[in-house]
Amino acid sequence: MPLSAIKTVAKAQNGVGAFILQCKRLDFHYSNWAGSSRGMNAFIRSQLPVFAKNNPQIEIRVSPRGNKHPVIIGHYINGKTKPICVRNMTPEGVREKTELLRDASGEKLKRVNKPVTSLNESVRGIWSPFHGAKIQI
Repeated sequence: MPLSAIKTVAKAQNGVGAFILQCKRLDFHYSNWAGSSRGMNAFIRSQLPVFAKNNPQIEIRVSPRGNKHPVIIGHYINGKTKPICVRNMTPEGVREKTELLRDASGEKLKRVNKPVTSLNESVRGIWSPFHGAKIQI
């Protein structure tokens, strides 16, 4: 009877091997005449082409939306969206918010109670004050 090896498949983890950017699309909505869209309009004319060239993996949509404040909406591969209003921001502020949406994961923000999280259990197990030698008082 021939022996065959067991096939093991490693569990995929982002950051190990190839990195997959979580943001798949950015939508830029602005108004042509509203004063609150001045920074967004300047960003779209001057800095957006450079941003699009540096990030070819992200689809970029630009659409005018009259009588409303400018908004950037990030769409992520997990199906979530994150809108950010960029009303009365400078072009540099709009660029910072665009980079923030690009680098975000799409997950809701959650409080981190432990500084390190791991998929593997500790080698020693869970510590308890009842372990070890008894102390006589």
